[in-house]
Amino acid sequence: MFEPRFKFEDSFSEQNDGFDDFEQAIPLMSEEEEKRLTESEIPDNLPLLPLKNTVLFPGVVVPITVGRDRSLELVKEAYENDKIIGVVAQKDESVENPTKDDLYKMGTVAQILKLIKMPDGSKSIVIQGKSIFEVKEITQEKPFFRADVEAFRQEMDISGVELDASIRSVKETASKIVNLSPNIPSEASIAINNISSPSFLLNFISSNLQVDLTAKQEILEVRKFSERLDTVMEHLNKELQVLNLSEEIRTKVKSDIDDQQRDFYLRQQMKAIQEALGEDSEQQDISKLQKRLKNKKGLSDDARETVEKELQRLEMTPNSSPNYGIIHSYIEWILDLPWGETSKDKLDLKRARKILDEDHYGLEKVKKRIIEYLAVLKLKKDMKAPILCFYGPPGVGKTSLGKSIARALNREFERFSLGGIHDEAEIRGHRRTYIGALPGRILRSIKKAGKGNPVMMLDEIDKVGADYRGDPTSALLEVLDPEQNDSFIDNYLELEYDLSKVMFIATANSLDTIPAPLRDRMEIINISGYTQEEKVEIARKYLIPKQIEENGLSKKQIKISKAAIERIINQYTRESGVRNLERQIGSVCRNVAAKIASDEIEKMSIGVKDVEEALGKRKFFSDAAERTTVPGVSTGLAWTQYGGDILFIEASVSRGSGKLHITGQLGDVMKESAMLAISYLRARYQELGIPKEAFDHWDLHIHVPQGAVPKDGPSAGISLLSAVASIFTQRKVKGTLAMTGEITLRGLVLPVGGIKEKVLAAKRAGIEKVILPKKNEKDVDEIEEDIMGDLQVEYLERMDPLLDIVLEDEPETNPADFFHVPEHQKKDSDGSVTKNDARKEIAVMD
Repeated sequence: MFEPRFKFEDSFSEQNDGFDDFEQAIPLMSEEEEKRLTESEIPDNLPLLPLKNTVLFPGVVVPITVGRDRSLELVKEAYENDKIIGVVAQKDESVENPTKDDLYKMGTVAQILKLIKMPDGSKSIVIQGKSIFEVKEITQEKPFFRADVEAFRQEMDISGVELDASIRSVKETASKIVNLSPNIPSEASIAINNISSPSFLLNFISSNLQVDLTAKQEILEVRKFSERLDTVMEHLNKELQVLNLSEEIRTKVKSDIDDQQRDFYLRQQMKAIQEALGEDSEQQDISKLQKRLKNKKGLSDDARETVEKELQRLEMTPNSSPNYGIIHSYIEWILDLPWGETSKDKLDLKRARKILDEDHYGLEKVKKRIIEYLAVLKLKKDMKAPILCFYGPPGVGKTSLGKSIARALNREFERFSLGGIHDEAEIRGHRRTYIGALPGRILRSIKKAGKGNPVMMLDEIDKVGADYRGDPTSALLEVLDPEQNDSFIDNYLELEYDLSKVMFIATANSLDTIPAPLRDRMEIINISGYTQEEKVEIARKYLIPKQIEENGLSKKQIKISKAAIERIINQYTRESGVRNLERQIGSVCRNVAAKIASDEIEKMSIGVKDVEEALGKRKFFSDAAERTTVPGVSTGLAWTQYGGDILFIEASVSRGSGKLHITGQLGDVMKESAMLAISYLRARYQELGIPKEAFDHWDLHIHVPQGAVPKDGPSAGISLLSAVASIFTQRKVKGTLAMTGEITLRGLVLPVGGIKEKVLAAKRAGIEKVILPKKNEKDVDEIEEDIMGDLQVEYLERMDPLLDIVLEDEPETNPADFFHVPEHQKKDSDGSVTKNDARKEIAVMD
């Protein structure tokens, strides 16, 4: 790029009126004038003026500020004489007092055109280069340098068309540079095009190139014109490339600036409109956040420091930037959370018990645990909240119980379902690097509650899934650990938050799908199904009033008798909870509402006969006694995640070779229990009066109905034994009796689980007596007396007395006659029978 020295006269015209007669700094000399100037005779000895930061070229006029004492002396003497001096460049411009070794050997003869005295005592001179010389010897160093010199003549080695083309190329390139450079006035391009002398053109351009002093000195020392031309063109092309790139950058920046100015203008207009409408501007929004931070109590030091840093970032971020919204949302989330803000617990134990009794009937174990927690909290103020897990069949009130607990404690209640969750980020939150990131459900629920100690219900914790996005149950390990959750870190906030005051209550239908480490962190409270008596009371106190209100009725318009409620429970529902019971009561209420709305009646009392009219034919039957009217059928008790149920086990025999067939989609454990039962009977067939032929020449088929439902577990052991013994002894199983228990090869009866659910299922089915393992007696003792009612329980330690208890005394058919096989047929290994025997077999199957 050219240096703007060609207008130096402007810088001096204001300081010295005597400089006004210097008309121009670029002498537009002809080729002949330039030749006379450069080839003029030069003295053999010249005073030398060292220059720090420039190289003087022949024909070029430059201003020089003279400040060193020795240089002032030189200028004074030369100006008083012939005004001819020698100008040489210093090798190192930082040297203040150069020696002869600090000077280049090649320089330029110069004539002093003007001398100007400056106010500070220094002098400025205007000099013009004439010809180039070479220093032979320094003859004087003080008071200034003098040297013997000889002329250095440059050669013009090109001419004609080649010279014209070269000069045109130089001028075009130089003009482009002038047009692109913001620091060079456009008049310089006119001046360059008006220079006719090729040598002076190169000298002028070389003098104004933005290259270092060494590069300029190298150009001065080149003798041949063609080489000097190539060197100058190389520097010009480099400068042109730099300027083109600068122009591209400048254009792009200008475009960006224009867009920013437009945005700024629009934002200012929007700001003015918002202020006129009374809306918050950007600065007001930040001020509001700062005020909220100042007034926020309970905020941890780390959280406060983080918010202050983010507010500083927000102030420096334009509100049009995507980061503005991200930072603003992050600050709001921190400030919205209740840091140390808790609701005051009401520690009145009698009031809490009253509330729990108002909302739920029964559930004494759960109520007792809540009262115990309140009692300890009353004595120990900073106690950590318990982490409970209500486990039981659907419809028993697990979720609604959480609301009652919150009301009893005077706390906020928040619930969210974990069923179907597969992403760990649902618990811990997403990192802020993701678009639309949010904290996890835990902190979102706490923000919604507005307090740091709500009752938080984690519904359906047994139905949490896991996939490639992570395992939510692993994230719950920290949330539900009282030793860790006081410093819970959400991925979004990345700040510690205290969850130890939150009372977590999880609900589950089954414990099998909950990982053992997570199950270990919770206090499991089993909520069993309800008895008929409990369901009647729940219907009268809660369900009927609720359905009356929901269906637009009043208590005066409808009454449902206790007998009608019992009919609905026994014949239209079969469940552990009361969800279906509520639906059936709702159907009855809607039936009455339809009649009242059509003006058929004004009010109605629902009795037993009216139930069938409203609900249709009965849906469930107690067929336990009916199905055990033939040998080979026993009634077992089973546990499911939806509560207890009864299970029928059927056995039949057919002529064959002693094979065993098992159907009904049974698991391996149940199949093994069947084989254990057969092995036990084989070992004692004589004591039980079973003919040996029954095992050798008859095939046994065991089937458990509802074949589409998978079944497994050891608790059907004594039921299988009873059914097989019944078919082999031809003694029927007593119809009002059900049983459960695991059997062993040694004849022991081992304890099983789910006793309360099984007992309730037996009562629902109309069973009068249940057979249980002796070691399950403790489980029965925990069942309330009103639940047991008149249900009889008999306990077994061994299998020996079982058959006498469960089987009728007299057989339907003599086993010896039933299983008798003629001698001539015993040889038929394939189990083939005669026509008469076939008729007998068909009768047995029937």
